[in-house]
Amino acid sequence: MRDMEDYDHTARTAPESLLVVAAHPDDIEFCVSGTVMQWIEGGTRVTYCIVTDGGAGGYDDRLPRQAMADLRRAEQVHSAKLSGVADVRFLGYPDSFVEASVELRRDLCRVIREVRPQRAIIPSPEINWSRVADLHPDHRAVGDACLRAVYPEARNPFAHPSLLKEEGLEPWTVHELWLMTGPTPNQYVDVTPVFDRKVEALRIHTSQTAHFDDLAGLLRTWLGEHATAGGLPAGRMAEAFQIVHID
Repeated sequence: MRDMEDYDHTARTAPESLLVVAAHPDDIEFCVSGTVMQWIEGGTRVTYCIVTDGGAGGYDDRLPRQAMADLRRAEQVHSAKLSGVADVRFLGYPDSFVEASVELRRDLCRVIREVRPQRAIIPSPEINWSRVADLHPDHRAVGDACLRAVYPEARNPFAHPSLLKEEGLEPWTVHELWLMTGPTPNQYVDVTPVFDRKVEALRIHTSQTAHFDDLAGLLRTWLGEHATAGGLPAGRMAEAFQIVHID
């Protein structure tokens, strides 16, 4: 694997197919939905894969945890539809207890072989110490499991042999990863044109965002910091990634 350096600040060419893997419902809307929206406008076919049930989220202690999980699933489907994504898959792992287990890696390999994406967006397995939300261990565990699933397992016919022998899922190679929420981004995508839609998609996750007095302002500040780091003009907003090419 090798980092891809010296890219410009555009969204680059929209891939034909994209898989986005996240630990929790709403992670995608917070971190990468603006980029995804613009690629969809360019013709990209997108699948979302949410690893946990989201049952440990929310702020209402009167709501049973299964009810919270059901609510967050519905919020994610609705939000994805607003962004133009109809294919949303849920693996249902317990929120806050994710490990990069053999079972999770197998489940991710299954999705990769079914979707056969040219590009994948996944959580970085590295901690970003500058942002509290990025310290969640589920993010790191999902990132670790995704990396192992992408390389070498999804491309290896002898890894998780039941996927090929019993389910007929042929090996697949993902050649490019875009890591989100990592400490060393090398690509900044200008999402200013779709910022309002990004905010709207995130507001659909009411169980997670209703307590914010100024959600748009919070996002504007955060994405503005990314844009500044990426050298974009003042007033622009960007999402940040580390691009890794897999030979």
